[in-house]
Parts: sequence; structure tokens; C-alpha cells
Amino acid sequence: MSRPSRRFVLLIAALAAGGCASQSASPPRVNLSGFPPAFQQGYAEGCESAGSRSVKRDDARCETDFDYAQGWKDGYAICRGGR
Repeated sequence: MSRPSRRFVLLIAALAAGGCASQSASPPRVNLSGFPPAFQQGYAEGCESAGSRSVKRDDARCETDFDYAQGWKDGYAICRGGR
């Protein structure tokens, strides 16, 4: 499966699982071991930003590093949930 397809499947699966769970203070657990380090870092920072009043994101890196940018977007969306 290609990277974009695998990411899409991961995102859909995490969103579906999150819809069945109750809201909690801790971020959803997602196995990111098959993803590049840039995606993992972006995901962690996006997730951290979703639960905070301040945004943690490297804007310059978002413009040049697709994996980081996509990880940040996915992490933010999944950890934000329905808030």
C-alpha cells in the first residue's frame, strides 16, 4: 500500500475508533511505527497543539516537508476529536 493510502486508512481507522470511545484527557493511542520520523514528529506536535491553547508547529517546515505537514494535520485532527 502506498504511503498516502496507508495514511488515509490510518486516519479513517483512528477517527472511527475515536467515535466509539468516550472523550478523555489523554490523546488517542495510535501506532505510528511504520511512518517516517518527520511524520511522527509532526503528529506529536499536532496532537499536542490540539489539547493546548498554543500551537506547536514549525511553519517553515510545514511548507517544505510533506511528511511533517501531513503528520501535524493528522495529529491535530485526531487528537482534537469532536471538540
